[in-house]
Amino acid sequence: MAAIVLAALGACGGGADPGAGEGGEETTARGTIGFSAMTLKNPFFKIIADSLTAEAERHGFDVVVTDAERDVNRQSQQVDNFLASGVAAIVLNPVDRIAIGPAVRRANEAGVPVFTSDLQAVAEGVEIAGHVGTDNYQGGLLAGEAMIEALGEAGGQVLVLHFKQANSCVLRVDGFRKTIEDYNRDRSEGRIEIVAELEGGGLRDEGYRAMADGIQAYPDLAGVFAINDPSALGARTALEQADRADQVKIVGFDGELAGKQAIRDGKIYADPIQYPDRMGVMTVRNIVSYLEGEDFERVHLIPTELYRQADAEQDPTLD
Repeated sequence: MAAIVLAALGACGGGADPGAGEGGEETTARGTIGFSAMTLKNPFFKIIADSLTAEAERHGFDVVVTDAERDVNRQSQQVDNFLASGVAAIVLNPVDRIAIGPAVRRANEAGVPVFTSDLQAVAEGVEIAGHVGTDNYQGGLLAGEAMIEALGEAGGQVLVLHFKQANSCVLRVDGFRKTIEDYNRDRSEGRIEIVAELEGGGLRDEGYRAMADGIQAYPDLAGVFAINDPSALGARTALEQADRADQVKIVGFDGELAGKQAIRDGKIYADPIQYPDRMGVMTVRNIVSYLEGEDFERVHLIPTELYRQADAEQDPTLD
C-alpha cells in the first residue's frame, strides 16, 4: 500500500478515470515517489497529493508526501532527503519557480527524474522530465471574460490579488490583463481599469489582509480578480466586514469545493475551474512511461472551464 506521510522532512476539480494496474491485477513494489507540495493548507494541493498517491499505488509505487509550507529552503531540503532515501522519481509543486533550481539540479546530477505538477519550474539549466498542469493563461483569459460580464457596461476599477512566486499565477494575471486590454481598446466609456496588483499569498488569511488594504487604498473598487479560491474567499470576508460586499464583484480561480459553494451563494461571481485530480493521475502515468522508456507528452496543459452560479446550482457535488 502507498505510504502517505503528511509532514515536512527536516522541518491560482473534475473527475478522472484513474484506471488500475495492468489488467487490474495486483502490482509489486516498484520503488518510492517523493512528492513535495507547495502547501497542504490549500485543499487544491491536497487533492493532487491524494490522487497521485492512489494512482501510484495502482502502479506498485509507494509515495512519501511532504509539505514545503511555502518555504523554498524547506522544499530544497525535502528534495535532498528524497535523494538520500533513493526515490525512483520526485514530484514538485515548486514553491518558487526560479529559486527551486539548485535543488532540481542536484536531482538531475543524481539521475533522479523530477516532474512538476500544477506549478512549473523555470530556472535555467535544469531538466524537468514532465509537467502536468492547468492552461493558466487560457484560464486568465476566461477570468477576464467573467470580470467583463460581472461589471457590465459600467466597467470600473479592478484590483488583482496576486502570488508572483508561482509561474501559474503570473500566467493567470497575464491572461486576465490581455482580455481586459482587448475589451478596453477603442472604448471611451465603461472601461475597466486595473488599479493595482497586491500580494495575496494564495491563502485565505493573506488574501483577507491584502483586500483590507485594497479597500482603504482604492475606495471606488468595482471588482477583484483573485488568483485562487482561498485568496478570493479571504477577499470576500474583508469586503463583508467593510460593508462593501454588494459593491465589489469577485472573480476567483480553481473551482475547489468552498469556491464553488461561494459561487452558488453569490459571494464569488465565477471561477475558471481546474482539475487537480487529473493532474495527480497523469503525473504518475508520465512517471511510469518515463521509467519504462515510453514516449509521453512532456508538457500537458489542461484547459479550464468557466463556472458560474448557474453551473453551481446544477452541481451534484454541492448537494
